[in-house]
Amino acid sequence: MNKWNLVIDVAECTNCNLCTLAAMDEYVDNDWPGYSAPMPKHGHKWINILQKERGQVPMVDIAYVPTMCNHCDNAPCVAKGGGAVTKRADGIVLIDPVKAKGRKDIVEACPYGSIWWNEELKIPQAWTFDAHLIDQGWKQTRGQQSCPTAAMRAVCVEDEDMAKIAREQGLEVLKPDLGTKPRVYYKNLWRYSKCFIGGSVSAATDGVVDCVEGAVVRLLKDGAVVAETATDNYGDFKFDRLDENSGDYVVEITCAAHAKKAVEAKLGVSINFGEIRL
Repeated sequence: MNKWNLVIDVAECTNCNLCTLAAMDEYVDNDWPGYSAPMPKHGHKWINILQKERGQVPMVDIAYVPTMCNHCDNAPCVAKGGGAVTKRADGIVLIDPVKAKGRKDIVEACPYGSIWWNEELKIPQAWTFDAHLIDQGWKQTRGQQSCPTAAMRAVCVEDEDMAKIAREQGLEVLKPDLGTKPRVYYKNLWRYSKCFIGGSVSAATDGVVDCVEGAVVRLLKDGAVVAETATDNYGDFKFDRLDENSGDYVVEITCAAHAKKAVEAKLGVSINFGEIRL
């Protein structure tokens, strides 16, 4: 059977928040019986955008990651809910607004923090994958409809086909170690989850300091080369997709016209060495 999934490209998200606003437009003050009670005007972000700044000026980038109910196949909220939270055959997870009355423990069951407590109605709530619209024949969510960069798209396919798409496009899920089997996938998640080591190489010739283009830069860990690149016409280099808190590295710079230089780094979060003078 075809099941619903959501694919989000982190590289295309600009933090415009239109998906967040579209969810609010769809659910605030709107009761969808059998799907959800009205969303509060304030305090809830059923689609919540995380952001992370990497590096230091001038080598800086920012990634934005829209998060929401993951509609997990092994959903802790379903296990906790005792019938108040159900998993549909098409993959969508729904919190019954009647059966879940007073069940604040369901909020605490979500390891992603994607279930919100409606204090006025005393119910837990989460993004429903716009199931009321899906059941009317919609092929996209309101968030996808509103996204100006096409960063978000709903995909309804067999699980085997989704697994193939994930492999071919390098898709990832949040917190895969939890084993919850989310149905929200991310492309280019490394821009949020990984870090980099970068810098700018310069040298003085006849008393004039200039960028060094074409210098060979190698990244070593425990004496072994793990990556190699060359400086661009601005003298810049960058090693990306490194694990945070991965420890000690050595950056080794070689240029035929200048002496070799090595710089040590202890990687916690992204590092910009700034200018490295040969």
